[in-house]
Amino acid sequence: MAYNAAKAYGNNRIQTASQAELTLMLYEGAVKFANIAVVALEKKDYATVNTNIQKCRNIVVELLTTLDHKYPVAKDFETLYNYIFALLVEANMKKDMEMLERALDELRSIRDIWKQIMGQTKGPQLVLDTN
Repeated sequence: MAYNAAKAYGNNRIQTASQAELTLMLYEGAVKFANIAVVALEKKDYATVNTNIQKCRNIVVELLTTLDHKYPVAKDFETLYNYIFALLVEANMKKDMEMLERALDELRSIRDIWKQIMGQTKGPQLVLDTN
């Protein structure tokens, strides 16, 4: 019962989220899976490392494929996402903690900047008088 309520809440949260909130959720998911992979790599649990790096990579691919290239900044994000993706692939193949942590640092930085931007844009909204 509690599981169904939590699942319904999660689904509702996603369905009612703005584009900015959905993007933040993706960043948070990527950070979460990268963190799990780091802990698993420390424990030499390579199956868990692989699973979570793949989940993180899938999120990076989602971020890449949803870029809106009508904005010039999309090219910068594309370069950054491709870099993170390459780090994740290499970290997974070589079970390289340094590369995994570099990818995680990049993801955290993007997430934190995104949160700041969202906080700045939630200020007072301009209301136009249509009368």
